[in-house]
Amino acid sequence: MSTTRKHTALPKAQILIEALPWLVRHNGKTVVIKFGGNAMIDEDLKAAFAQDVVFLHHAGLRPVVVHGGGPQISAALDQHGIVSEFKAGLRVTTEDAMDVVRMVLAGQVQRELVGLLNQHGPLAVGLTGEDAHTITATKHQPEIDGELVDIGRVGEITAIDTGAIEALLADGRIPVVSSIARSQDDGHVYNVNADTAAAALAAALDAETLMVLTDVEGLYEDWPHSDEVISRLTASQLEKLLPDLSSGMVPKMEGCLHAVRNGVTTARVIDGRVQHSILLEIFTDEGIGTMVVADAEQGDAV
Repeated sequence: MSTTRKHTALPKAQILIEALPWLVRHNGKTVVIKFGGNAMIDEDLKAAFAQDVVFLHHAGLRPVVVHGGGPQISAALDQHGIVSEFKAGLRVTTEDAMDVVRMVLAGQVQRELVGLLNQHGPLAVGLTGEDAHTITATKHQPEIDGELVDIGRVGEITAIDTGAIEALLADGRIPVVSSIARSQDDGHVYNVNADTAAAALAAALDAETLMVLTDVEGLYEDWPHSDEVISRLTASQLEKLLPDLSSGMVPKMEGCLHAVRNGVTTARVIDGRVQHSILLEIFTDEGIGTMVVADAEQGDAV
């Protein structure tokens, strides 16, 4: 082998060796990934995301993908002449809007993601929270200025049944779950926040890791005064920060908090604008986002 070829090959070997302890640690473990933000709009990022998830699968992990579809839903509602309205950071979802939400999530976003994953083999299977009672919800009424507000068919998760997802994982498949829930009490379906759904599924599946893709680098130390990202914090530390977070970050960080308080080893918020951010976070020493751990594990290496 020429000197030039040795020099180009060696860094590749070093990268693989660095990944080895992480491959050993995560082998056979379930990881729930919330797909969202720019990663679900930009074509190159979408393709890289699909490659990452398939890589995790072939590396011996058990990935489960959960997605919403805010931008796509807004575009479809515009096409149908339905005004997008938000209250308390949540989309007001009328009966007509719910039909569009269901169509976009299960019929468009999920189908595209399943198709991207299945370019690499017969791996991905799409389902919604309605299937096999995977996600059950009841009507959510947020409190605004001390009063409960009706925002339509927006659900609060009351139960998770992991049976269908576990069966798919056991069969070597990659479940792709749309954030729609069956109703606990009135025969309808509900639009549920995808960050919240991913966290609830991660806890119910006893996942090793919850990963939430965002359009920021992670949780900032002192935003907007500083762009220093907090690389690691405990559940209690996060809880203290929650009241001061931006509205878009709240469901993501509340999801991370719920996950680590309910048995998930680590919850991570990572920058979905970076190609292959999932692999960088799971298989490198540095990681690139913000990692949340349970209080008791503060001193442990994760």
